[in-house]
Amino acid sequence: MSASRLSRRMSAEDAWFLYFEKPDAPLHIGSVCVLDGDVPFQKVVANMDARMHLIPRYRQRAVVPPLYAGHPTWEDDPQFSLDRHLREVDLPPPGTRRQLIDLCGELFAPMLPRDRPLWDITVIHGLEGGRTAYLNRVHHCLVDGVSGIELLLATLDMVPDPAPTPPPDEPWQPKPAPDPVASWADAMFDQWGEHLRLLTEYQQQMLDPRGQTKRMLDFARALEVALPAAFRQPSKTIWNKPIGGKRRVAWTEMSFQEVRGIRGALGGTVNDVMLTILGGALGRYLRGRGVKTDGVTVRVQIPVNVRREDQRGQLGNRVSMMLPELPVGIDDPAARLQAVREEMARLKSAQQADAFDALLRVASNLPAAYHALAGMGGVPQGALNLICTNVPGPMIPLYSVGHRMLAHYPMVPLAADLGLGVGITSFDKHLYLGVMCDPDIVPDVDAVTRHADEEFRALREAAGVPESDLPDVGVAPPRDGHAKTESVPAEFRAGESEQSSAVPV
Repeated sequence: MSASRLSRRMSAEDAWFLYFEKPDAPLHIGSVCVLDGDVPFQKVVANMDARMHLIPRYRQRAVVPPLYAGHPTWEDDPQFSLDRHLREVDLPPPGTRRQLIDLCGELFAPMLPRDRPLWDITVIHGLEGGRTAYLNRVHHCLVDGVSGIELLLATLDMVPDPAPTPPPDEPWQPKPAPDPVASWADAMFDQWGEHLRLLTEYQQQMLDPRGQTKRMLDFARALEVALPAAFRQPSKTIWNKPIGGKRRVAWTEMSFQEVRGIRGALGGTVNDVMLTILGGALGRYLRGRGVKTDGVTVRVQIPVNVRREDQRGQLGNRVSMMLPELPVGIDDPAARLQAVREEMARLKSAQQADAFDALLRVASNLPAAYHALAGMGGVPQGALNLICTNVPGPMIPLYSVGHRMLAHYPMVPLAADLGLGVGITSFDKHLYLGVMCDPDIVPDVDAVTRHADEEFRALREAAGVPESDLPDVGVAPPRDGHAKTESVPAEFRAGESEQSSAVPV
């Protein structure tokens, strides 16, 4: 990703993740990659060192101008060293999946230090079977889900023995950061320039009365669609409580071919199928704790990628959202899928994602100090029950320093009163689901993924989709220890545009 395509100053959307972050609610995203074999740490360091010129943002830190005269800028870190971002730990024997999950939840919980570039990777040795894991963390102000996948791909290979990474044209020399006075003046200049751009744009629009009328009607329509959805308070669930700083995660995986088979038999999209599985799992979880679910829905925020094709490789955040009401009280999985399809079709027909995007773009024009002031109280509570992200990933094998990646589990942040969050991503013939929680609010998060497995099997049976049973060397085995796999047509190996994508906002 070229430095010329990266903006020096953060957008309002990027900066929000810094403004709203709190010690008990850090806003970084991440993932855990499980790799075949014991990966030498020094090879990981050498691999990253050879690629740093391809990821210029990884050597820049966020600098806030005095008095929030503008949004933060990305400045070269004069103290940059890979030693501050790469570390290794050893799991004690026997190195079980459970031990890995517990460790990753613990390591994921703290904030990323603000005095350096906002990312780190922990190499975890000692997994059963001689495997290795990478825990990747990167701040949300730097990437959303889609650009996060692009960033991950910049550090991985599509073949086990790739050609050496071409060196940079010249050695990296950090540019000196501006002093506080220069930073303030630079921010004020940028802000004045932005105001001038908006004024010019407004004057041009006034010369086009028909276009101006259409824009006003479109904005009124956006208000009509988005505001009622944004301000309606849903009923709280048992996990909607103010969160603390602890984190615990649970993982599961599903056959991508089987999910597509369900989609083909019962209709909808891959995202609809996954939301149906999630709704069933949450319903089982609630009923298991004595909550009546007849007629109950859970309000879910689904981030939606609005990145244009020409914005690929620019990192940052370009997401909107939809707020469907997910049915959790419908026992019949096929009937629940139909209800999900109807709800998603309703929101798409109303263009809810476009409406929220229009309002977010208007809000981004406010001064940076206003956004920083709004973030002092943290993410507002009471607007949602749950955030569920679904980010398409690469549907081909990937490698790191010659070792094949076997699995890729998403790790998502929590905020406000959202004691439970869900991330979904696809990779090499599988869909991976990661459920994050505050264990003081949800002490038994493994029950959610166990119920998701049960709902997947029930929906697969309802759709008449057979279980895949073809062997595939290198694919992570399911929990019963028997490896399952499937073939994926070439046209599906780059992910699916029908999946909602990105990350919480």
